[in-house]
Amino acid sequence: MTSSRTFRLGDSSSSSSPSIRPWNHDVFLSFRGEDVRHNFISHLNHALLQNGIKTYIDNNLERGEEISPALFKAIEGSMISIIVLSKNYVESRWCLDELLKFLDCMETMKQIVLPIFYHVDPSEVRHQKGIFGESFDKLGDNAKKLKWKVALKTVADLSGFPLANNFR
Repeated sequence: MTSSRTFRLGDSSSSSSPSIRPWNHDVFLSFRGEDVRHNFISHLNHALLQNGIKTYIDNNLERGEEISPALFKAIEGSMISIIVLSKNYVESRWCLDELLKFLDCMETMKQIVLPIFYHVDPSEVRHQKGIFGESFDKLGDNAKKLKWKVALKTVADLSGFPLANNFR
């Protein structure tokens, strides 16, 4: 008799082959705090934790010009990255630098990247149009701007979850 095994996040024993990468977190949550921290993200994080999914959320990191090595390590140590793209997401160079790291990990470590389009249309993200584009234009002339533009297009082309008026 053969038994089937169901994969569950956080259960490394459910894989039929040994894990290539020891994950420290099941899910890394990336978001622009002022837009979603105290509403959507707090509910999402709570729901994930209640279901035994180990999350990483950057509540206690000191902000600066550059992303800290500790944050890069947390991103690299996560099996899945959920990126909540909201209207003010691109105002944060920190968020955009995280985005570059997620896409690098998706390519090099086969990390799963799931975008959530929170009150923004994926096409606005893809082409930096509408309110999303206005915020992106405010970044000025920056050496990383072209990399961020390509990264935004890439993440908008992934299969994601648009959320319009379902959550506030």
